[in-house]
Amino acid sequence: MTNKIVTSYYDAPMGRLLLAAREDALTGLWIEGQKYFPYAICEDRTQDDTHPVLRRTKNWLDRYFAGDRPDITELKLAPSGSEFQKQVWSILCRIPYGQVTTYGAIAKELAAEKGLTSMSAQAVGGAVGRNPISIIIPCHRVVGADGSLTGYAGGLERKKQLLTLESASE
Repeated sequence: MTNKIVTSYYDAPMGRLLLAAREDALTGLWIEGQKYFPYAICEDRTQDDTHPVLRRTKNWLDRYFAGDRPDITELKLAPSGSEFQKQVWSILCRIPYGQVTTYGAIAKELAAEKGLTSMSAQAVGGAVGRNPISIIIPCHRVVGADGSLTGYAGGLERKKQLLTLESASE
């Protein structure tokens, strides 16, 4: 295989999703029209609904939207981003299904991992918002300090749909 990006679409309850993979890893999952949606992936890409990574991802999504709890570790993920963003996304992957956390809690956890006394919740929020593998890396499980639904690149209505699907408290 080459380093070519392979894409496919998935029809989810909240709208059409664009899936992207390279070789053996998922690199992107965006809700069509969301903020930061890659309308034009600038690199060489091809659509292939039979690509093994994309087939596994669709199976994962089928089970997720059916109310099952597929494990994130079933899929090899390779999101592109800065080292800081990848650290934040790693923490997102540890938020349990059906539970929520806050930007501030993630900032505290990341600061502790780095041996720092504090970290900016706003910086964490920026990284959460740039998550290129929506739903699977569960950025929808992050809420405001007061528990309010805030900032979701796919829109707050979709965030609410995902949390309701997982029966998470708001």
